[in-house]
Amino acid sequence: MTETNWAGNVAYSARTLHRPTSLDQLQEIVRAAPRLHVLGSRHAFNPIADSTELLTLADLPQQVHVDANARKASVPAAMTYGAVAQQLEAAGCALHNLASLPHVSVAGAVATGTHGSGDGNGNLATAVAGVDLVTSNGELLHVGRDDPDFDGIVVHLGALGAVTQLTLDVEPTYKIGQTVYEDLSWRSLLENFDAITSSGYSVSLFTTWGDLIEQVWVKARVTDPAWSTEQELFGARAASAEVHPAPGMDPHNCTPQLGSSGAWWQRLTHFRLEFTPSVGNELQSEYMVARSDALAAIDAIRGISHRIRPLLIVGEIRTVAADRLWLSPAYMRDTVCLHFTWQPDQPSVEAVLLELESALSPFGARPHWGKLFAARSDALAGLYPRLPDFLRLKARLDPRDAFTNAWFTNRLRGS
Repeated sequence: MTETNWAGNVAYSARTLHRPTSLDQLQEIVRAAPRLHVLGSRHAFNPIADSTELLTLADLPQQVHVDANARKASVPAAMTYGAVAQQLEAAGCALHNLASLPHVSVAGAVATGTHGSGDGNGNLATAVAGVDLVTSNGELLHVGRDDPDFDGIVVHLGALGAVTQLTLDVEPTYKIGQTVYEDLSWRSLLENFDAITSSGYSVSLFTTWGDLIEQVWVKARVTDPAWSTEQELFGARAASAEVHPAPGMDPHNCTPQLGSSGAWWQRLTHFRLEFTPSVGNELQSEYMVARSDALAAIDAIRGISHRIRPLLIVGEIRTVAADRLWLSPAYMRDTVCLHFTWQPDQPSVEAVLLELESALSPFGARPHWGKLFAARSDALAGLYPRLPDFLRLKARLDPRDAFTNAWFTNRLRGS
């Protein structure tokens, strides 16, 4: 068995891939394995999910259970957000936000602090109200928001055990309208940053870090009084045809634009569920800075854009609200996310990441856990004040280190 991640840049070292079909079988596998890790949708661009043995939960029952009155839904860990969204929509319910693509597994996205966008929107993990976790001794734990360990368990990097189910907050279904504006000047962005990022429920800015921001994707609830289909946004003009974030790509794979409204799950993502998302043959990195440092961080990136642009497909700027989850990149600070989709040349990308992380180091930039980054444990320790607490929690829940791998040791534990 040779398994790879979605991008093909990581070949997992495991030679065994377990496929339990019941909870009892899962618990038996976890108890017996010396080292293992759960494999989700494989959208991580680094070996965060690698181990001696791998485990997929895709063969467990895949049914969402919705309690619309309580505004909660129980969701199998291995389900993708696209599949979950369709079952929620059928029940008249919705999530508060989605990532840029609906193809990622719920548990994997939550475990790495993956996010969508929106000044008032927390990342996807902030919708979690409960976690069902099989620890390395085979015990099934249910942890809710009232549990003192909850904030440490939700964003767990796969290092605490095998999450089997998540309880998510839901709300009544809603519609989103999406308009793309083209050719926003850097001056307009820097002078009107707050107004631009608050111009919709979810706002994403795409740039190749050249002379301007090529696209601003504004997604707004159609009942939001701030929603507007104006033809101009601080000098950027509304696109007259649908576009793809990456230059030269066919927009057919993207969610509908031109101000048209549709179900929340068909607009909050950038890419349609039925097609290959983004570019496909790519690498990704992302860094999160405090909103108060965003303009200075953007200026620092522009200062080294001559090094970035030859390897870049497209960059994206988004916003995320602060949360209290220990290893969340938005922990205790409103956040601006600086995303880079790279050409599939990993040695060259890794060399540029050293320069990029150096430029962002004055701003305490936190890398996305599931993407490529250079920082090791010494640098990351200073970015997460609750990391010592998380390591103590891990020692308690995984005393035999069954869910520890080389990536975790190098990046978090440092020994």
